[in-house]
Amino acid sequence: QVQLVEFGGGLVQAGGSLRLSCAASGRTFSSYVMGWFRQAPGKEREFVAAIRWSGSWTYYADSVKGRFTISGENAKNTVYLQMNSLKPEDTAVYYCAADRHPSTIATMARFYDYWGQGTQVTVSS
Repeated sequence: QVQLVEFGGGLVQAGGSLRLSCAASGRTFSSYVMGWFRQAPGKEREFVAAIRWSGSWTYYADSVKGRFTISGENAKNTVYLQMNSLKPEDTAVYYCAADRHPSTIATMARFYDYWGQGTQVTVSS
């Protein structure tokens, strides 16, 4: 049974930083693509960033490029999302996801097979 559990959400002022963690269990994830998505109230779930552990490839949404950094720690089956220079528009529930058969780094949620329960990030102005 694959499980993804997110940690690290919270309330932060604009310009601040947070680091989200996603602990994965139940499989060997070295061939997977691990992604972060977010969903704000009344909006669709949107891609934030992803990493392919096998080659350490990363990909970011334009809205977070230069501010967010995704990384992985294979030994701990954990993926991180370091978020700097946070803006109020970054407020959302952030989800960790895993794509078990990646042909590339997918940005669409429907390509991901496993999801965490989400963690709230709130950025105050």
